[in-house]
Amino acid sequence: MGKTVAIVGAGISGLAAIRCCLEEGLEPTCFERGDDVGGLWKFSDRVEDGRASIYPSVFTNSSKEMMCFPDLPHPDDHPNFMHNTKIHEYLKTFAQKNDLLRYIRFESLVCTIKKCPSFLVTGQWEVVVEKDGKQEPTVFDAVMVCSGHHVYPNLPKNSFPGLDQFQGHCLHSREYKGPEAFKGKRVLVIGLGNSASDIAIELSRLATQVIISTRTGSWILSRVADNGYPWDMVYITRFASFLRKVLPSFVSDWLHVKKMNTRLKHENYGLMPFNGTLGKEPLFNDELPSCILCGTLSIKPSVKKFTETSAMFEDGTVFEDIDFVIFATGYDFAYPFLDESIIKGRNNEVTLFKGIFPPLMEKPTFALIGFVQSLGSAIITADMQARWVAKVFANSCSLPTTKEMMDDIDENMEKNLKWFGQSQSLQTDYITYMDELSSFIGAKPNIPWLFLTDPQLALEVYFGPCTPYQFRLMGPGKWDGARNAILTQWDRVLKPTRTRVVREIHRPRHLYNLLKMFLFPLLLLTVLLIFY
Repeated sequence: MGKTVAIVGAGISGLAAIRCCLEEGLEPTCFERGDDVGGLWKFSDRVEDGRASIYPSVFTNSSKEMMCFPDLPHPDDHPNFMHNTKIHEYLKTFAQKNDLLRYIRFESLVCTIKKCPSFLVTGQWEVVVEKDGKQEPTVFDAVMVCSGHHVYPNLPKNSFPGLDQFQGHCLHSREYKGPEAFKGKRVLVIGLGNSASDIAIELSRLATQVIISTRTGSWILSRVADNGYPWDMVYITRFASFLRKVLPSFVSDWLHVKKMNTRLKHENYGLMPFNGTLGKEPLFNDELPSCILCGTLSIKPSVKKFTETSAMFEDGTVFEDIDFVIFATGYDFAYPFLDESIIKGRNNEVTLFKGIFPPLMEKPTFALIGFVQSLGSAIITADMQARWVAKVFANSCSLPTTKEMMDDIDENMEKNLKWFGQSQSLQTDYITYMDELSSFIGAKPNIPWLFLTDPQLALEVYFGPCTPYQFRLMGPGKWDGARNAILTQWDRVLKPTRTRVVREIHRPRHLYNLLKMFLFPLLLLTVLLIFY
């Protein structure tokens, strides 16, 4: 018998964890408090405590070729950016195809997870689960927490003087379920993330006036990139990652700003981030600039104070007669069934090796899946994390020493402090992170070898989008269909858009990119001579 593993949550991370445990001969039991798989992507018209909540109009910000399990491409006729219902269908298909449902106990609430008295010897955990009003403890050899961090809303009410006297309605974006209740109302949306912009734009069609208040600003990216391709298929490439690493920071910053301002000058729209090129993940929205141009919504700085009926902004202007304030201010990570010290191992800071393993734990039998955020898709990130964790639990991989893990954490905290302005940021560079994790299990793509043995594939892997299939191309867990999936990925991208065929299909030209790689140093030298 293999080791028993308790998995909390049957969303993206939980499904990945079950499958990876089975691949390693482990015995998973997944506890899901709801009645279906999907987690965040299972829409409900009710807001339920302890469960993620989305609004009906949510679409993905990652395209279908980037947002899939690495051995299960989406159907070629599916749109590139999908409605939440299609993602939920896809996750159910993945669960059924891999026979995962029989390992899931639905309507089962995890109450507590704590170390067994014999933990120093066995590394085992006691998991108490409530079902039908009855609580039952079970001992497991290992635990994967896969319940996400879009559950407990961050409501910074103490940050806004006078809010306690405000007589209008206040709610968090997780409570938003559609625009109908806001018809003819005056609405203030606080925050400038993806949810804030989506909700504000949707409300602007029915509300009398909508204002977005932002403390820091944000870069705006369209889902539609160069030549009409999905943004992530164009920008998330190994070649682009290589350039970011080798270019001097002042050059990469200049190029970043230039690219971001190609579509719109952010300062002219009140959107320019205060900290210039650094900071939070960009906002993905195709309509926001148009709404600002058309006057259906406007951008204001941070709220200085509230009165009974109005809000005064930092620039001295006032928004009068407000009916609703919507806080799109993100989420606090919280795992109420866990002792907080497991995750916050030092100075009350999140202390996790690669955002997964507590480095100070005596036995490596606990892991957090889906905690790290990157500019890539959550599906492939969770899948790679779960593959590594399952191998560690199965003793086919070992972790570095505690000192090595702590040194790595310190180094990453320093990088995050410099880049994101906060030491506990969950954000990381997608390709760098994925290559690190895949190297731990021997599944990192060997690019030089590919150029020697399969140049056609190598060009697509290096210059094309870093799609999930790359991480099942070689090594343990190799998928025989990975090569074909990579070589046909652009066909699946263009299939749903070419419903009226005018000319022959147009794909990106990787040989042209190869020439650019050799010409780039010359170009860079020219730029430096012109500007410096």
